[in-house]
Amino acid sequence: MIATSNLGMRFSGRKLFEDVNVKFTPGNCYGLIGANGAGKSTFVKILSGVLEPTEGEVIFDKNKRMAVLNQNHFAYENDKVLDVVLMGHKKLWDIIVEKNAIYAKADFTDEDGIRAGELEGEFAELNGWEAETEAETLLMGLGIGADLHHKYMKDLGEPEKVKVLLAQALFGHPDVLLLDEPTNGLDIKAISWLENFLMDLEDTTVIVVSHDRHFLNKVCTHIADLDYGKIKMYVGNYDFWYESNQLMVKLISAKNKKLEQKRQELQEFIARFSANASKSKQATSRKKLLEKLQLEDMQVSNRKYPFIEFKQEREAGNNLLKVENLTKTIDGVKVLDNLSFTIYTGDKVVFLAKNDLVKTTLLNILSGEMEPDSGSYTWGVTTSQAYMPKDNSKYFENKDLNLIDWLRPYSPDQHEAFVRGFLGRMLFTGEETLKSSTVLSGGEKVRCMIAKMMLTNANVLMFDNPNDHLDLESITSLNKALINFKGTILFGAHDHEFIQTVANRIIEITPNGILDKVMTYDEYLEDERVQAQLDELYNR
Repeated sequence: MIATSNLGMRFSGRKLFEDVNVKFTPGNCYGLIGANGAGKSTFVKILSGVLEPTEGEVIFDKNKRMAVLNQNHFAYENDKVLDVVLMGHKKLWDIIVEKNAIYAKADFTDEDGIRAGELEGEFAELNGWEAETEAETLLMGLGIGADLHHKYMKDLGEPEKVKVLLAQALFGHPDVLLLDEPTNGLDIKAISWLENFLMDLEDTTVIVVSHDRHFLNKVCTHIADLDYGKIKMYVGNYDFWYESNQLMVKLISAKNKKLEQKRQELQEFIARFSANASKSKQATSRKKLLEKLQLEDMQVSNRKYPFIEFKQEREAGNNLLKVENLTKTIDGVKVLDNLSFTIYTGDKVVFLAKNDLVKTTLLNILSGEMEPDSGSYTWGVTTSQAYMPKDNSKYFENKDLNLIDWLRPYSPDQHEAFVRGFLGRMLFTGEETLKSSTVLSGGEKVRCMIAKMMLTNANVLMFDNPNDHLDLESITSLNKALINFKGTILFGAHDHEFIQTVANRIIEITPNGILDKVMTYDEYLEDERVQAQLDELYNR
């Protein structure tokens, strides 16, 4: 068990949270949610001991073991992959290091023999003989093949390093497991494996921060909502919390509306008859009733949902997009190889591939940001496209403009009030609209790009991992907007919920051709014939 008592945290006088009294118990998985800046990562760092709270304390049995997902992907560059995983259990790793050092001595003494015997006993108690097998199993489950287990971390790519650090946190059956954004950088199969792994844990207390709604729904038994500077606990997964939260807001709002109507009626009666002798008793009675009326205290939430709505200026004709024999090589590697397909009006297509570069390259070519080596693509004459690339840096570099002047060139109406209105939809209000475009966070840049796309009124929308950097509220708003969009959508993403609710067609690009299916994402994953076809394409 891990708990907090009167926990509070302030930065430069700004209160993140205060008087937090929560208890996290074994066998449960807690999804820690809250708006960007609410203090989720700070709270996790306090639980792990990396940060000291301003007030209060964390209650945790020092005899128990805590594991934390390391966010520094370059922390172990000169260590071997398997060793990095074993390091996740510090006590066991220290024993391994000391034991190996003793056995490596040229002048092995009787004292060394006694100490080695003690270490062997401790090693066995900690299940050391099974440690390497467990570490290898974790790595394999996350998609790190045996050929990489004895390589150095510096020889791995960024996606592989992410998986190794996750395996390190999961290793050794910790009593408390703290995971901050564990699905970032993971492919779909690795996420599915992680979901199953966490659901199978019985005695571990898991606390996870994630923007992946499907993941939170699968693994969470509770939701810890960080809002109003407090943490409130809900039993159930993310969807249950969301529905409960929305219902409560509606109920309180409806109750307040009725109370406000009653208040106005009483005030009007009092104003009308307080000077009337025959009605004075009734007026006095209503004054007392008015004093008793109390509105529910609805605090201002940190959680804000942007207003996202995509409208097409005109509907596209039937001839939307034809791709023929598209080929592209990058840094000596053939990323696209004679790719051909046709997109029809109203298609909402998700592109899948084991390598994200495949999807990014295709979308960059279709948007005109990159030229193919060979092949062609033809957009219908009635189409207009808007694109959000994975890397949006070129839209913001060397442009020291306030947000109004940054967005104005993309607007059909140049008036400041109109541009401010679109920025306001994306939660940039007041002085925030005068912020320099060069100092924006990742999430703020994405929201600016969404505003830019909304202004185009395009009938074809293209996105490359649109959920990157967005908080849950923005992801939810974007998700709803794309569900409601009447035009055509082409996108790549890792978010299961996003793909399932938006896409009506799946195109998976493999090194040996494509698999093109008109079906939902869940149907695609669960259809055994489809998965058999996919395996054949990848293994051909």
